[in-house]
Amino acid sequence: MSANGVPPSGSGSAEPGVDAELPATLHIAGLALRRGESPPSLACWTGCFPAPAGTDPSCVSLVTEPPAPPQSATLRLAHDVVSRFDAFVAQAVEYCRMRLREEHFGLTAEELDLLDPPEPPLGVPEATVWADQSWAVRFAESGLRMGDPYGILVTFDGTRPVDVQGIDDE
Repeated sequence: MSANGVPPSGSGSAEPGVDAELPATLHIAGLALRRGESPPSLACWTGCFPAPAGTDPSCVSLVTEPPAPPQSATLRLAHDVVSRFDAFVAQAVEYCRMRLREEHFGLTAEELDLLDPPEPPLGVPEATVWADQSWAVRFAESGLRMGDPYGILVTFDGTRPVDVQGIDDE
């Protein structure tokens, strides 16, 4: 583990049934991301923040495609996302408030009213970091039609949100 809490590439522990070349667990900024089952074309590690009883936890996933140990640049980005998760989620919420008012999103008057404080109907946030250093926050549940059935995705460029879209069957 380096001084900033980012594990060196390929660090982790082996577990039975998990490819020995890929770490079973990545420890990033105090969050343990464990490798789960995934299609053979990729590797995915996921860790969830503690949540109050009866609520769904917010999670962060790191995905490499093709499956490989995450490179140090990807681990650094994942470290930033984990350690600043709440601030990035707040940015994503504000970005949604602003951008979703644009006419091309087609929100109804009632949905536009829902964007006003205190909290828009965006649901539990999840972040995904990909090996190419792109990343996004997905709000899994949403009270907005455009987020049915899979939620709303806010894509980031570094530390700045740059796009928002509803995730549908396509």
